[in-house]
Amino acid sequence: MNAPLHAASLVPGRWFDGQSSRARPVMVGLRPTPRGPSLVLHPLSQPGAAPAVFACKDVGWPEAWNERKPQPRVVVDLRDHGSLEIDAVNDWRAALAAAGERPGLAQRMQTRWPVLLGVVAVAAIGLTLFYRYGTPWAATQLTRFVPLSWETSVAENVLRQMDSGTLKPSKLPRERQEQLKARFDALVQHTPPGLRRYPGYQPSLSLEFRSGMGANAFALPGGKVVMTDGIVKAAADKGLDDNALVGVLAHEIGHVVQRHTTRMVVQQGVLSMGLGLALGDVSGIVSTGASVLTGLAYSRNHEREADCYAIAVMGQAALPTAPMGQLLLAIAKDEAEEEEDNKKKEKAGQDQAATATAAEPGASSPERSRKRKMAEDMASHPVWSLLSSHPDTVERATELEKGHAPHCAKG
Repeated sequence: MNAPLHAASLVPGRWFDGQSSRARPVMVGLRPTPRGPSLVLHPLSQPGAAPAVFACKDVGWPEAWNERKPQPRVVVDLRDHGSLEIDAVNDWRAALAAAGERPGLAQRMQTRWPVLLGVVAVAAIGLTLFYRYGTPWAATQLTRFVPLSWETSVAENVLRQMDSGTLKPSKLPRERQEQLKARFDALVQHTPPGLRRYPGYQPSLSLEFRSGMGANAFALPGGKVVMTDGIVKAAADKGLDDNALVGVLAHEIGHVVQRHTTRMVVQQGVLSMGLGLALGDVSGIVSTGASVLTGLAYSRNHEREADCYAIAVMGQAALPTAPMGQLLLAIAKDEAEEEEDNKKKEKAGQDQAATATAAEPGASSPERSRKRKMAEDMASHPVWSLLSSHPDTVERATELEKGHAPHCAKG
């Protein structure tokens, strides 16, 4: 049985029913129902006429934007039945409250700063936790379903593109390559099954050599590891034995076995999808920047995970990890010195450009900018090596020298 409407709860209003340009004076009542208040309109121009009743779902309820400064007039959207205007705003709000209407979260955010700040804080914490823990966990789980054939195809395409650009054929003697491949194959045989994150994942591990990239080594998904002539030469120049290179190879095998590249691809896809659901139309810009940041942070975690893998495998093969740590430190030192030289050259180029433009008082401002830019480009020589994206190299190398790291699982 419907609850009765009392005269004291009725609010005067004007009903534009969409059939006439003239407003119909009505008395507006609100009746509580299990699904929210219903709206009842009593036409004053037709005494005795049946009231028009609108269910809660059929009404576009207006929202309050400021509790202390209510709007001078309330407009209620009646959808196909026009609209309703009410001047007695306070009476309207009191009738709504009496009918059991409670403002939703969106309206409370609009009218109460503490609620808005609380929702923003919860959202920020949620996104941070999703970014820091949710995406790597989800990527680790979803990577189980990525087929090895997909990884192999991607690796072949990537290596083909690099061979036509950055990489060049190796100049190491065939005997030297075969020697290192033999060490690589022996290392693969010492991989304990317990170190595999994905027990059913059995890639065919192989070693290839290239030049043209400086002192470097990298792993491609699916089992292919590439070592450059530069890192072989760097180890020889520092007087380090082949255990240094074997340690590097163990590290790269760790990247393959732990499927780091694939996890990164899946991870950034999960992040983009999650931000798309959370942020809507603006997610394109945000997710792009976030993906870059995620790539940097998580690749550092992957480096540490690969270090732990190398420590375990080298221990299983009774080989020292200290030479690998010494090689990383030596390359890091060379890179720092080269970067310092580049800064000095850049500064010298800028000073030279400034002197040249000062000697040409008639040169325009754009002309000066162009010459300055040319000088900076000539003085700048970017360094890209095994260590360029890992600022914690010294700490990692120190751990490798000791043969253990506090973040590695004991086993």
